[in-house]
Amino acid sequence: MTKFKINKIIKTLIGADMVFLSALGIITPIFAIFITDKIKGGNIEVVGFAAAIYWIGRSIFEIPIAKFLDRTKGEKDDLYFLVFGYAICAFVNFGYIFSSLPWHIYLLELVYAVGAAISWPAWSALFTRHIDKGKEGFEWSVEHVSFSAGIGITGALGGIIVSVFGFNVAFILAGIFALIGSLLPLIIYRDVKKGDNWFLGFLKNK
Repeated sequence: MTKFKINKIIKTLIGADMVFLSALGIITPIFAIFITDKIKGGNIEVVGFAAAIYWIGRSIFEIPIAKFLDRTKGEKDDLYFLVFGYAICAFVNFGYIFSSLPWHIYLLELVYAVGAAISWPAWSALFTRHIDKGKEGFEWSVEHVSFSAGIGITGALGGIIVSVFGFNVAFILAGIFALIGSLLPLIIYRDVKKGDNWFLGFLKNK
């Protein structure tokens, strides 16, 4: 049994990612329908532009943020960025409730891109440093299986929730559970390595 034992930090990162991505999975299957049905002037083109803004925005921001994190000592900065990035993405779900025009969606997708660009390098750095030697394939598989199963389940639930309660309830639930996912990494606050003040450490390495 010890062969398959996973350390606390990796288990926490996997659990946080599963909860966070499963929450966002509520939105994935209904997002395009939301835009075409509820956004004034919303159509397939708006859906495409929204996706483009997210992916291009994330591509622009992610590498500079990753380089910044690599240049600061310790792991507290990674943990802070992970929590902060997850929280930004979580709050985007609440923003959809107040959206009525395409530019609202575009702005939210840009904010979402920033949140993802902040959280993903931080999560990856922590996971890479603490993955158990000799169990890399197993632990990466547990990570992928966990969030894939979660997204699959919540994706089905998302459609049911919208059909019964409407889009706003789906967005609220997604936001709440994503926020829970964003707080879970704080469980390992005492377990990650403390470094220099992240801002001072960045300046020293300039």
